[in-house]
Amino acid sequence: MARLFHRFDGPEKAPVLVLSNSLGTALEMWDPQMPALTGRFRVLRYDTRGHGRSDVPPGAYTIAELGKDVLALLDETGVERASFCGLSMGGMIGMWLGTNAPGRIERLVLCNTSAQMIGTPELWQQRITLARTRGMTALAEGVIERWFTPEFRARDPEAVEKVRKMLLATPGEGYAACCAAIRDQDQLDSISAVRAPTLVIAGSRDPATPPDHGRAIASRIRGARFVELPAAHLSNIEARDRFNASLSEFLAA
Repeated sequence: MARLFHRFDGPEKAPVLVLSNSLGTALEMWDPQMPALTGRFRVLRYDTRGHGRSDVPPGAYTIAELGKDVLALLDETGVERASFCGLSMGGMIGMWLGTNAPGRIERLVLCNTSAQMIGTPELWQQRITLARTRGMTALAEGVIERWFTPEFRARDPEAVEKVRKMLLATPGEGYAACCAAIRDQDQLDSISAVRAPTLVIAGSRDPATPPDHGRAIASRIRGARFVELPAAHLSNIEARDRFNASLSEFLAA
């Protein structure tokens, strides 16, 4: 297992909620959620392998490996059971956990994600090659354009710049290895085994994982709820208040 950089916030005896970041970001992407969550939960954030301050083993990775990293982290920190919220790649990890480790997952929140490969193998190979040969500077601006609407980029340049810095700090090898995990995943059939109460969140203007991808996930998980927010890909940042309200209401149910 890779060594994952992680931190806890919130009361020591509170129920644990794990937050899992998107491709190309670090645990700080969840800063907008902390004030809404740390009063009721012990929040466990971590950098996915290949990202932030976590280990960068040679790739390619798989979603199963990334899911097993989470289980190892729960074991390491003495957490028997937790709720899990993941966005984009984090949501793919969440689907794997809900399917393969049901005894460890209390509630599941899957945000701006897809259960199958997004785009074409050629598109992912292009990103992998760019990340390995030219680094994240070759990819960052295109990613930012997909992740935030033009209106939000103009309205909150400080939030956008924070995400850009996370992208640029991501190791190119780690980004490329996680691209392979996203490219190769197919969980559309297997997620029908998920039994944890599930909330699926989508962004109405998300070009990376459009709302139809979220609806496809919700339709296959028994009893899943679906919420669509006015945002592009990083709905937890662009639609922070509505995201926090939807998440808090679901987790408190």
